[in-house]
Amino acid sequence: MSGGLQFAGLRRVLADIADERARQEEKWGDQSGHPYLLWNAILGEEVGEVSRVLLEHWNTHLPDTSAANQLRAELVQIAAVAVAWVETIDKRG
Repeated sequence: MSGGLQFAGLRRVLADIADERARQEEKWGDQSGHPYLLWNAILGEEVGEVSRVLLEHWNTHLPDTSAANQLRAELVQIAAVAVAWVETIDKRG
């Protein structure tokens, strides 16, 4: 398997995370002034969304494609929040 094919899925995921980061920045503006405790709360809220999706769709039956897409979207949001938090740490040096 060539390197390009091997990482095609990763490139797609990273592009989706970058798109979500841009969406968050557009919606909320620069959030780099948040204290780390608030970043933890934001990240925790996103993790709670994943838990909600799992409880609604995976507790009694196999999920449909829509539920899997919803789960994926929530996971991308978690990754984007984590990236924003890392960017905040980097900005503060």
